[in-house]
Amino acid sequence: MTLTRTEVRSLLDRYDIRPKRSLGQNFVVEPNTVRRIAELAGVGPGDRVVEVGPGVGALTLALLETGAEVTAVEVDDVLVEVLDEVAGDQGGLRIVHADAMEVDWGTLLGDGPWTLVANLPYNVSVPLVCDLLDDVPAIGRLVVMVQLEVADRLVAGPGDEAYGLPSVKVAYHAEARKVGRVPPSVFLPRPRVDSALVDIVRLPEPAVDADPEVLFRLVRAGFGQRRKMLRGALRGLVDEAGLVAAGVDPTLRAEELDLAQWSAIAGGVTR
Repeated sequence: MTLTRTEVRSLLDRYDIRPKRSLGQNFVVEPNTVRRIAELAGVGPGDRVVEVGPGVGALTLALLETGAEVTAVEVDDVLVEVLDEVAGDQGGLRIVHADAMEVDWGTLLGDGPWTLVANLPYNVSVPLVCDLLDDVPAIGRLVVMVQLEVADRLVAGPGDEAYGLPSVKVAYHAEARKVGRVPPSVFLPRPRVDSALVDIVRLPEPAVDADPEVLFRLVRAGFGQRRKMLRGALRGLVDEAGLVAAGVDPTLRAEELDLAQWSAIAGGVTR
């Protein structure tokens, strides 16, 4: 079982909860949607799932229905109480009262593999995904519901309007694709934009053999001045001759380069 719109409203009223815009709190109130997410995640008995921002527990219940073990990380004091009421008696659930942007993931999760499945708050979605890919190899797959604009940024390629640093970061670590669109009507309160489901599968090794510190210093600089040609945006990091040696036209702009081209530039740069 999971939660209906009426049950979510009742919980919010009983606990006097007013969803916080600052925390990006939009609760899923459509049972078919959370079951669809759990199904797309492909988890079941014996699998370990970490959920960030479980809210009132609708998706948590759907994940527990699969037989997976769920570690739910929630920062809001009152929602921790709600989650304990809704799903605390379910076997296989561990509730962690913590900020996902500050938690020690290595201590919390230990060895992998883990799957992250979450309706991510909009205010932390991009930095959290990037940080988890960078620092938490125990999480091998992420199935996340995010605002459509964020989803586009995570899966974009060269030449796409949404292409930027997060796109390159995801491509370095994983393969990502949008696997569904979610209308505002399934949330309470109702957001003003559509959302999307993104499936991110970590690669066994990074997609390119480049020093990540050098690589992403260049990428940050390039997209930090994305209107400039590379020879201007990367000035002080690599000269025009270095770009030519890497096989990259110095008159290109950051959004025109794929990961392999960024890697080629990084290969000629020392720390």
